[in-house]
Amino acid sequence: MKKKIIVPLLLIVVAVLLIGGNRLCNCQGAAYADKALEALAETHGNIGIAAAVVKDGEIIYTGTVGYKDLETQEPLEATDLFRIASVSKSFTATAIMQLIQEGVLSLDDDVSDLIGFPVRNPNFPDTPITLRMILSHTSSMSDKSGYFSLKYIDPKVSGDCRESFNDYAPGTNYEYCNLGYNLAGSIVERLTDTRFDVAIRNRVIRPLGLNAGHNVDSLDNELFVSLYTCEDGKFNKSAAYASTANKMDDYQMGYTAPIFSPTGGVKISAVDLAKYMTMHLQGGVFENTRILDEASEMKMREAAWVYPNLNGDAYGFALETYKNLIPGKTLVGHTGNAYGLYSVFAFCPEENWGIVAITNGCKAYNEDSGDFFTNDAVRRLYESLLK
Repeated sequence: MKKKIIVPLLLIVVAVLLIGGNRLCNCQGAAYADKALEALAETHGNIGIAAAVVKDGEIIYTGTVGYKDLETQEPLEATDLFRIASVSKSFTATAIMQLIQEGVLSLDDDVSDLIGFPVRNPNFPDTPITLRMILSHTSSMSDKSGYFSLKYIDPKVSGDCRESFNDYAPGTNYEYCNLGYNLAGSIVERLTDTRFDVAIRNRVIRPLGLNAGHNVDSLDNELFVSLYTCEDGKFNKSAAYASTANKMDDYQMGYTAPIFSPTGGVKISAVDLAKYMTMHLQGGVFENTRILDEASEMKMREAAWVYPNLNGDAYGFALETYKNLIPGKTLVGHTGNAYGLYSVFAFCPEENWGIVAITNGCKAYNEDSGDFFTNDAVRRLYESLLK
């Protein structure tokens, strides 16, 4: 399945001489990592996998195995774009933290004041829902009614919005909530007076030099990786890259942002996701471009909710802490899954390394066992290159 590239020996020698000590030339390590990807694909029945590994601020490995599109059998390339699902949340949270740095808002602001209509749990109408709560999934909001529109929490449209809230008080419990991040993206839009996808492009994506974005119409669709769900061992292609062009005429600034999915809509390659991850690994800076000050980036990692019975695993602001993924290591990152895709970035601040892995579909996914693709990918790439 893996695409092989034959390079003349003279070019390899010249490259080694020019690059010198660059760890990308560690052929033995790269060979181990290639085998790790092949083993992953064998174990999980993946259509394709793209991966990147970072150490000391440099990308030391990129690799792919399998197909970009199952029907055409086109090989997957390291620069191809995936819709990375919930890993996208950290882009939205990063923009929120930038606005806090700029003094435009604070974590304890009532989101009702920020969005322009009352956002209240009808069971606790006197308890404000704050920005801190929606970023940490402790707002008491729920995805039960849906999350691709703010109408589900807008009393002008949905009355008391009871179906979009849980029966506990805001700030007292945790439930992962996509609607909260679509609300956060709408707040970014209102406070920047810039359409959400453009705001993230200007504030995060362009400064880092990434080929990425939320808006499919602003990207080269030839680079999109086909995504596949799997049912009873059969792959079915997902419609993951729908254009929003037909919705622009009715676009309402500060309200319609969910069509770009601030909760899960970033399209990016494994290589560029590794660059973005490195910015977080290095406390908000990548290649002399500072996206966040160190205190703001560290705030994103700080535990806002500690998961019961997971021995210290915790959620911050779109960055999770993993205490048990690799024994003896504390990792920070996020996972995503949608449309058959599974994605992960995870980095180790103490040892200054990080791993990105993305698949566009797999058969052997067993979340109940804890040995599913994203965990397995991080472990195998760590064992092959970093241990």
